[in-house]
Amino acid sequence: MNENNNKPNRPSDKDPGGNKPFKFNTSWMYGLIIITLLVIFFTNTSNPNTKEIGWTEFKNWLTKNAFSEITVNLNNHTAIAKIRQSYVTDILGKDTAFTPLPKNPFKSYSNEATVSVIIPSSDRFSDFYDKVITQHEIDTPVTYDEGNNLLWSILINILPILLFIFLWIFIMRRMSGGGGVFSVGKTKAQIYDKSSPNSKRVTFKDVAGLAEAKQEVEEIVDFLKNPNRYTDLGAKIPKGALLVGPPGTGKTLLAKAVAGEAEVPFFSLSGSDFVEMFVGVGASRVRDLFRQAKDKAPCIVFIDEIDAVGRARGRNLNMGTNDERENTLNQLLTEMDGFGSNSGVIILAATNRVDILDKALLRAGRFDRQINVELPELNERKEIFIVHLRNIKIDESVDTEFLARQTPGFSGADIANVCNEAALIAARNGKQFVQKEDFMNAVDRIVGGLEKKSKVTTLEERRTIALHEAGHATLSWLLEFANPLVKVTIVPRGKALGAAWYMPEERQITTYQQLQDEMCATLGGRAAEELFTGKISTGAANDLEKITKQAYAMVVYYGMSERLPNLNYYDASGQDWGFSKPYSDETALLIDEEVKRIINEQYERAKQILTEHKEQHKELTDVLLEKEVIYSDDLERIFGKRKWFSRSQEILQQQELENLNKIAPEENTSEKEETQTS
Repeated sequence: MNENNNKPNRPSDKDPGGNKPFKFNTSWMYGLIIITLLVIFFTNTSNPNTKEIGWTEFKNWLTKNAFSEITVNLNNHTAIAKIRQSYVTDILGKDTAFTPLPKNPFKSYSNEATVSVIIPSSDRFSDFYDKVITQHEIDTPVTYDEGNNLLWSILINILPILLFIFLWIFIMRRMSGGGGVFSVGKTKAQIYDKSSPNSKRVTFKDVAGLAEAKQEVEEIVDFLKNPNRYTDLGAKIPKGALLVGPPGTGKTLLAKAVAGEAEVPFFSLSGSDFVEMFVGVGASRVRDLFRQAKDKAPCIVFIDEIDAVGRARGRNLNMGTNDERENTLNQLLTEMDGFGSNSGVIILAATNRVDILDKALLRAGRFDRQINVELPELNERKEIFIVHLRNIKIDESVDTEFLARQTPGFSGADIANVCNEAALIAARNGKQFVQKEDFMNAVDRIVGGLEKKSKVTTLEERRTIALHEAGHATLSWLLEFANPLVKVTIVPRGKALGAAWYMPEERQITTYQQLQDEMCATLGGRAAEELFTGKISTGAANDLEKITKQAYAMVVYYGMSERLPNLNYYDASGQDWGFSKPYSDETALLIDEEVKRIINEQYERAKQILTEHKEQHKELTDVLLEKEVIYSDDLERIFGKRKWFSRSQEILQQQELENLNKIAPEENTSEKEETQTS
């Protein structure tokens, strides 16, 4: 903690010596309860219906048969004798009126009049008792008891109560995060500053790519370090910034870098930390968080996964009830920009579900800016690979440019997983360095799953799978806008019986013709099965799912339909149109017809192209059955050079051809399409 900001520990005017002020500790309450129970146990130990007498007097009364029962405690050398009703007045005195005692939870008093006596020893008592029985006619039974020690008596009496107390303390600590019942409403935020011990400090150097997002948060950090540069021009620091993007793109990593770079206190917590089973606890934790933040201002508060508490209000299924989450959100809105002042407190938050957040949370004054953290582009993936390869022993065969091109659509977390998986594969094979082949196998492993060479398939099934994958490969090579093929295999991986890897061109917009070609290539597997076997199988389930969603999006979202042009039925606000669709039943029927038409047109087109090139398709199928894995050079040898290569794809193909003889057959991989069983 920063000593200058820790105000409660500063010497005050009333305490010139600098001693810490008196604070109440909740543990004292538990100790007070235990002490009270012990006092109750050890006080008032005497029984008003019991009298202690001497050994001689005891012998006299015993010879008169004045006792109904005697219990001898061997450990304490004492005897307790119950007095017969006719002798109570004689032994205890005329003024004694015996009354049954009420039950005491702390004592086990007898409800009969008794006397106690200290005996010389158990042997002498036994000899005396035998002599009295012989000389006098008495019928008093004697019981010998080893008795309980004091510790055992204490445990027997107060153990149930102590057990209940400790159980209560345990439950309260679990529900309140370990701080006791009085800390249930305290914030769970972790605080970092310059003096906080960090096992691994993350800085902006550890964040590769994300140039625009880094610039936004670096500006916030720079404002806290050098405020005069901005305030002299009349600028005001943003009150909040919201990091938005898909999972694994580095939102939390960016916040960790801010914590590592900022020279101000940094509060870190999750949106779910506000949620508790007690009513009002969430709002109390929000108040406590901002109270601490104000005391340490200027500072930064980071709320990860803010959608856990910031979901739009009014969507609770329990309509008409008091929603604790909404109360927490209301308190958060008030603290961020309410009637009070939070000068110097900057809020950072991260979510991948910005569409469900409350509009009041997103307005200027609370979150002044939204920082989009998108999937990395080619150059950004290269930078991310360089960062994650720092601690991995690699040889000269590893090319970050090649790896970046082989992983389109991968997030930063996916790339970190690829590097780690490659190192595991190299270690499993006993290598001294991680090679290019290991990275390719790692991508295959992550995208396609484990290779299952032991899976048994019949000859007919293998031929059907080969025809299916060759259909994909043929159409992707012949169609202008289809993604060029990198590798095709009929070796099962994961749930897929075969797979084809492509190198998609990274583009920002997609035209209607490009979507048509991609859909046609995807339908090539099913079309090849029907053309060359006369039957269709369940292996095209994944392909059909993909093209159905794509066709539906073309009609409903993109307005790419002849009968429904320029219409969009997508709800960008996240409301999902409530309980009704934004179109009539007639329009729904028209949408279904258009989706069927688009798919059927591309399916017939796929069959037509395959029919025109059936000889090349058959040759490709035979090669695939023989080798099990084929590459782009096999297609170029059969079909000729592809006409519509982009420059980046030509460079990639040249790299592939140069490395085919250097690496194992299982290395080249990229985005895939699967063939699944039903």
